[in-house]
Amino acid sequence: MSNDADLSVSDFRVVVLSGPSGSGKTTIVNRLIEQSPVKLVKAVSATTRSPRAGEVDGEDYYFLSPQEFQLRRSNNEFLESVEVHGSGHWYGTLRSEIQRAKNAAGWAFLEIDVQGALTIMQQYPNAVTIFLKTSSEAEFETRLRNRGTESEEVIRRRLQTAREELKSAGRYRYQVVNDDLNRAVGEISKILSSREA
Repeated sequence: MSNDADLSVSDFRVVVLSGPSGSGKTTIVNRLIEQSPVKLVKAVSATTRSPRAGEVDGEDYYFLSPQEFQLRRSNNEFLESVEVHGSGHWYGTLRSEIQRAKNAAGWAFLEIDVQGALTIMQQYPNAVTIFLKTSSEAEFETRLRNRGTESEEVIRRRLQTAREELKSAGRYRYQVVNDDLNRAVGEISKILSSREA
């Protein structure tokens, strides 16, 4: 395993994208991986939750047992990890994912929650941090309900989490409103281009 000094050299970039559930993060990430003006290497998060239909281990997430996740946490293999939405499920970014991006001569692209992002900001103060949001809380709720994948209780929890996360939006370098997908992707692409120099 490389030491952290190898992962914090000045010619290496970390991009963090956060936003409440329903803000369109996954769609934006997929578009940016295809269209970004810089080479982005998506850091695959690890989780203890079970795969959803169509999700592939190693592509969408690394699906770990709770025991393996906690073992890796105790071995300091995570840059950040947290139990989210009061669900009992853990999520985290393995240090090896940052190294994988560096080895590929790309920018590490992390789609993570606010708590994880604040941890990354401490370790990578020059990270390009972007907070993605919709035009209103009502829009968040509409998107969550349209997914049809969560119970009413989970939706309420996610809305409460969204309210809390929005309070931290000002700690990010950039805030982007995703009310139009093409415009939002274009705005983030411009941000990345401006940071390339």
